[in-house]
Amino acid sequence: PQKTSFHRSQTLGYKNGFAFSRLPTVGIGGERLYVNQLSQAELDELSNTRPTLTYGQARQAPPSGFIPAHVAFDKKILKFDAYFQEDVPLSTEEHYRIRQVGIYYYLEDDSICVIEPVVKNSGIPQGKLIRRHRVPKNDRGEHYHWKDLNRGMDITMYGRTYHIVDCDPFTQAFLESQGIELNQPEKMVFDPYTEMRRMPLRMYITPSDFDQLKQFLTYDKQVLRFYAMWDDTNSMFGENRPYIIHYYLADDTVEVREVHKHNDGRDPFPVLIKRQRLPKTFVEKQKTFPSCVLEISDQEVLEWYTAKDFAVGKSTTLLGRNFFIYDCDEFTRNFYRDKFGITDFQPVEIKEKPPEEVPQVIPPYNGYGFLEDSLQNCFSLFPKPPRKDIIKMLENDHKVLRYQVALESPNPEDRKRRFILSYFLSNDMISIYEPPVRNSGIIGGKYLGKTRIAKPGSTTDNAVYYGPSDFTIGSTIEVFGHRFVITDADEYVLNYMESNAERFPAATLQSLRDHFRPRQVVEETAKSDVPALGSSQQELDELIVRVQEELKLHNYLNNSSIREALLRCDKDGSGVLDKAKFLSLCNSLSVPTNAVLVNKLIDLCSCGEDKINYRDFLRAFPS
Repeated sequence: PQKTSFHRSQTLGYKNGFAFSRLPTVGIGGERLYVNQLSQAELDELSNTRPTLTYGQARQAPPSGFIPAHVAFDKKILKFDAYFQEDVPLSTEEHYRIRQVGIYYYLEDDSICVIEPVVKNSGIPQGKLIRRHRVPKNDRGEHYHWKDLNRGMDITMYGRTYHIVDCDPFTQAFLESQGIELNQPEKMVFDPYTEMRRMPLRMYITPSDFDQLKQFLTYDKQVLRFYAMWDDTNSMFGENRPYIIHYYLADDTVEVREVHKHNDGRDPFPVLIKRQRLPKTFVEKQKTFPSCVLEISDQEVLEWYTAKDFAVGKSTTLLGRNFFIYDCDEFTRNFYRDKFGITDFQPVEIKEKPPEEVPQVIPPYNGYGFLEDSLQNCFSLFPKPPRKDIIKMLENDHKVLRYQVALESPNPEDRKRRFILSYFLSNDMISIYEPPVRNSGIIGGKYLGKTRIAKPGSTTDNAVYYGPSDFTIGSTIEVFGHRFVITDADEYVLNYMESNAERFPAATLQSLRDHFRPRQVVEETAKSDVPALGSSQQELDELIVRVQEELKLHNYLNNSSIREALLRCDKDGSGVLDKAKFLSLCNSLSVPTNAVLVNKLIDLCSCGEDKINYRDFLRAFPS
């Protein structure tokens, strides 16, 4: 009664994360234990390991090889032949139906599958009747086993009873190896209605000489094909049109089909004459007989068209149209050769009349765009840009021939205007530019954009354009009703024509050489060490003569007005004018002061740096 501690010592411990039991060291309440108590499990283990402690570990027999069922019985199937009877309540010809099936038992998982062979045109859903699975045997949860299957027995699956009549040799050998005694095989039962349908039909012999059924069965799907041509050129807008004539041997009907070509412009009607029997000869009848509203029968027709009426190289009239047969296919040739003994099937060559060539009338050029570009609208509905000479464009890129031209006009103000004519060698185009002149009253700039200029008198059929061969010094060119006179050219023009002398006329090249020869002489003289021309009166006279020759090209100059203007400015009559005033006066009078010879003459007539003796200068402008 004096005991107050009743706790038990801990007997469960953990070592390295694993739980294990241990013997108590003290009793209840911490009392001392005098006997080491062992559990029953430990006592049993000590009793079992006593021989091992004495004799050592006993040798164990090697385990037997274990093979699972899905490996041992893989692809091993038991096949049974069976049938079941199905009632047919709504038929007067049969009351029941026998349907043959095959029962397949899969040994690997004890599953069963029932398959009925598919019969063509049976009208019954056939094939897999029961999918593969373990089929229940009863309501207690049992399933069919291969021990439950045998020959000559009935097996019910899902309310349908199957009678097994036989099995295959593998199934028989397997069941006998397992000690099952098999019943005797039975004969398969066949469906009586199916066997009745397999009986040969009764053959009837018709005593008639001509049998339409025999003709249909003999010549079914056999068609004679003829290639014909209908000549309708006598009517308005008529033409030769190809057709195909089909003669059906099964019922002596004729069909005429149209032959359509790509882009023939006709509606896609495939049949001209539908398949029908065509009359060849009518019975004589009154004119009042309404044949247009009544179908043609044998009473109105004396003779119908047959295969004898069609032949290669002959014409046939079908419903008022005359068709000329010019060829047929190979089957038609063989049929006529075997049936009628005809061997001449030489096709007739049909020559189509060539269409009349309608001359293409090109409308006159309206002046919009380039001639070649506008001409493409007359050749195609979707015009394409004219082809360009790429080689010429690459070889002559950035090569331009420049000429100075003057406007030939009855208006005195237009005579003084100077223009720069540029000829582009890459595309044979011409542009005209007017340098702006201060206080002239005329706005300079682009006078004509890049375009090709046709020569006067050229037509749209044979257009001839201006080229470098036509640009000689002093020649006149007509540009859209305006006449220009070529007065000068760049030295590059002469150099280019001399390097390509075989492409240009000798007259054009000689004109440029004559124009540049005085200029070259002055330049060579200026470069030499010979004293100036002003030092000798004879040399001054020679220079004045050359200047006069060059100024002959400038026929627009009025020498009298130049002389009067200079004399009017010299109020004191000294014969000397201010050089700046003199040059401005010459520019206003369109004197070519930028020419080399004229510029040299101004230098020789100069008196100092800011004065000039205009009397010597006027010698070059005789009145």
